[in-house]
Amino acid sequence: MKVAVVGTGYVGLVTGTCFAEVGIDVTCIDIDVNKIENLKKGILPIYEPGLEEMVERNVAKGRLHFSTNIAESIIGAECAFIAVGTPPGEDGSADLKYVLGVARDIGKHMQDYLVVVTKSTVPVTTGDKVQAAVAEELAKRGSNIAFDVASNPEFLKEGAAIDDFLKPDRIVIGVSSPKAEEVLKKLYKPFIVNGHPIFSMDIRSAEMTKYAANSMLATKISFMNDIANLCEIVGADVNMVRKGIGSDTRIGTKFIYPGIGYGGSCFPKDVKALIKTAETNGYHMRVLKSVEDVNEAQKSVLYNKVMKHFGGNIKGKHFALWGLSFKPKTDDMREAPSLVIINQLLEQGATVTAYDPVAMEECKKHHLGDKIGYNDDQYNVLDGADALLIVTEWPEFRTPEWTKIGSKLKAKTIFDGRNVYDVNEMKEAGYDYYCIGIHTN
Repeated sequence: MKVAVVGTGYVGLVTGTCFAEVGIDVTCIDIDVNKIENLKKGILPIYEPGLEEMVERNVAKGRLHFSTNIAESIIGAECAFIAVGTPPGEDGSADLKYVLGVARDIGKHMQDYLVVVTKSTVPVTTGDKVQAAVAEELAKRGSNIAFDVASNPEFLKEGAAIDDFLKPDRIVIGVSSPKAEEVLKKLYKPFIVNGHPIFSMDIRSAEMTKYAANSMLATKISFMNDIANLCEIVGADVNMVRKGIGSDTRIGTKFIYPGIGYGGSCFPKDVKALIKTAETNGYHMRVLKSVEDVNEAQKSVLYNKVMKHFGGNIKGKHFALWGLSFKPKTDDMREAPSLVIINQLLEQGATVTAYDPVAMEECKKHHLGDKIGYNDDQYNVLDGADALLIVTEWPEFRTPEWTKIGSKLKAKTIFDGRNVYDVNEMKEAGYDYYCIGIHTN
């Protein structure tokens, strides 16, 4: 079986590589010539554990190819996946220009029956727009080549994307014909032999499923952060509360860890897009609007603790940061809480030096440049700092050498945005320790 995947960002590259891993012939396509040339050399545009080795292995086996030529790449393919970006517009709606641009390119060049699959996260009714775009280009050619449009949303967690793809909780396909359903079920057969379910539905329901899933997870995060803030006020321990409610199988333990807000490429964008979709259709998503408001406010919680500790004046203070990416095991800094916190500190006249295992280059190139310092050692970054801020819960931060930390900081002060450490242990070690959802000072 042969498929084409248009777009070599996070979703497209993981999708294409994982299909190749189970023996499917895959061509990943992108208009960025440098990106394609780098991929041919084994240089990836993203960091994802295990992906680089998998790309190299499948290229060597002749199952994974990279190209800038969509016309050649879709010849003989049974499916063409659209996996390009859908950045949020100023009003929060998803920008579909890249998705529809690819749809038009497919219509211009397809030679045989093809299932055109939207893998990008797209609003409800996008399938209709893709259908119209392909049909319009075929009409311009005077061609009556048959095709189907389908929706196949991704449910990948950055940092665990390969496992999520190869061992999915579920596979969702939105189809409008038995033939498209047959093609997609054949494609996904290697992934469902171990009992992973595949749900076939109409296209609009599949499109909505993706937004509903991400919005539900974002809701759990914001709810728990709201509870954490109240816990601090009334003197409760959010960690105990979390355990108490997480044992209820109707709630579960996932996504109820308090922190400094969600970020990344999915939750912020998808919540905004679903709110906008509702507004466009005359409906107000009251719960999701509150989810968004809580999340934005939560990104300032750590900064507020810093300001309170230093009496409202941090001009001339120097802070060390552990963690830049929005979550561990990725270099993704889109909508990362670290960016909000750092900019707030800088605006008050403080200086910042950061350490992150993989995201420092991303931060320097695309976000903060030389506004802050960077250090490639998690302990040396502490030199001369008035306090340490923990922003991303990388595993290597869990059991640090406390003697080193204490000797390098000007004062034994830690602001922990991810509740990595035990409050009582920190107090016994002589630290001023601030975390989320527990009144400590």
